[in-house]
Amino acid sequence: MGTSRVAGHVERVRGSLRVAFSEDHPPRLVAVCFAVGIFLTALPNLGAVVPVFTWVGYRFQWASRLALLAAVVLLNPLTKGGVYVASFFVGVRVLGPIPGVTRADVGLHAGVDVLARLLLGNVILASGFAVVSYVVAYRTARRVRQRRH
Repeated sequence: MGTSRVAGHVERVRGSLRVAFSEDHPPRLVAVCFAVGIFLTALPNLGAVVPVFTWVGYRFQWASRLALLAAVVLLNPLTKGGVYVASFFVGVRVLGPIPGVTRADVGLHAGVDVLARLLLGNVILASGFAVVSYVVAYRTARRVRQRRH
């Protein structure tokens, strides 16, 4: 059962990306929208980014709604847990371990220290995801455009 869910999720992501890359927007704009979407979706925002993307998509003609949607589909609640764990790990690597707290003790009582490491790591990961997403989306959008013409 779990394998079919993952396969279904992967196919939804692929379908969203295919449609986004075949839009009439220039590849650069599709890539920018996808990268910004990935960056903002990777940040801890409790889903507030979805209405923002909807507003941007309808307010600005240059915005690729489907690229923004593809970012949300890719970084959904199922994948965000892994992003947060990796974010905390990156934050600990940058800021160092929390003084006086072992891995077994990490919890809400460590408060600000945990939050600082989580947020710093999250911004670093989101930035890296955005750069990689831009490159992949741009190249893919160009290939799709070339095949169409």
